[in-house]
Amino acid sequence: MDIDVSLDYGVTLLAALLIGTGFVLQQHAAQREPDSRFLRLRLITGLLRSPRWLVGIGCMVGGQVLAAWSIGHLSLAFVEPLLTTNLVFALVIAVPLSKASLTVWEVLGAAVLITGVALLSASRSAKPIGLSFGSVSHWFVAAVIAGIAALAVHAGLRRQGRSRALLTGVGAGLVFGIQDALTRQTLEILQSSGISAMFTTWAPYALVGAGAIGIWLMQSAFNAGPLNESLPAISAGEPLVGLLLGVIVFGDRIQVTPGLLAMQAAGIVALVVGVIMVARAPALSQLRSWTPPSIPHP
Repeated sequence: MDIDVSLDYGVTLLAALLIGTGFVLQQHAAQREPDSRFLRLRLITGLLRSPRWLVGIGCMVGGQVLAAWSIGHLSLAFVEPLLTTNLVFALVIAVPLSKASLTVWEVLGAAVLITGVALLSASRSAKPIGLSFGSVSHWFVAAVIAGIAALAVHAGLRRQGRSRALLTGVGAGLVFGIQDALTRQTLEILQSSGISAMFTTWAPYALVGAGAIGIWLMQSAFNAGPLNESLPAISAGEPLVGLLLGVIVFGDRIQVTPGLLAMQAAGIVALVVGVIMVARAPALSQLRSWTPPSIPHP
C-alpha cells in the first residue's frame, strides 16, 4: 500500500472516530427531548440549545467532511466498510461514560466487524477483471431506496419506543447511504466541470437535502430510544446502500472469481453481524441514564 492510499485510509478512520463520537453525544442530548417532538422541527430547535448536541453535531460534520475527502480519493466500496468502524469508536467512548463493563460479546462483535471490513477491503484490492454495469441512468434506484426509507419511517411513526427507534434508524441509514453516493457524484462534477457547475446541476442540491433529512431522521431515532436500538440500522444501512449504489450507478466492479465472490459475501455478512453485536452492547443502552457533571440538565 503506497503512502497516499495509507493517508486516505487514515483520514477515513479519523472520520469514523469523529462520527462515532458524534453519535454518542447527539443521542444523549436527543433522548432528553420530549417524545412529542418526534419527527417535528421543534426537536431540532430544542437540540440547538444543547451544548452537548452542538459538540456532537460538530464532530459528525467534521467526520462527514473527512469522509467526503475519502470518497473523492477512494471508491465507495473501500470507504463504506471503513466508516462502519465508527461503531467501535462509539463503543469505546460509551463504556467509560455509561460506567458499563465491556463484555466478551462486545469484544467479539468488534472483532467480527473489523474482520468484515478487512475482507471487503482485501477483495476490493484485488485486480482481476470484474463485471461492471453501472450507469448514471440508474439513479432511479436511489429513489426506490428513498421510498423504502419513507415507508420505514412511516411505520415507526405508528409505533412507540424501541420499534420506533429501530424503524426510524433504518430510514436514516438508507438516506445516509444515498447521501454518500450523492457526495461522490458532486465531487465528480466539481472535478470535471469546476465550482460553477455546482450551482447548475442537481446533485449538490440533492446532497444538501439528503444530508438534512438524514440528520433529522437520526435525531428522531435517537429521541425515540436508546442508542443500541437505532444505531445498528444506521451503521449497517449506510454502507450497504453506499456499496449498492457504487455498483449500480458508478460502475464499481464486482469481482467474478469464486474466491473473491466468497470473500465479498463473507465480508458483508461479517460487517452486518458485527454491527449488530457491537450495537447491542449495554454501554450504548445505558447512556440513556448517564449525566455528565460538567453540563447541567437543561
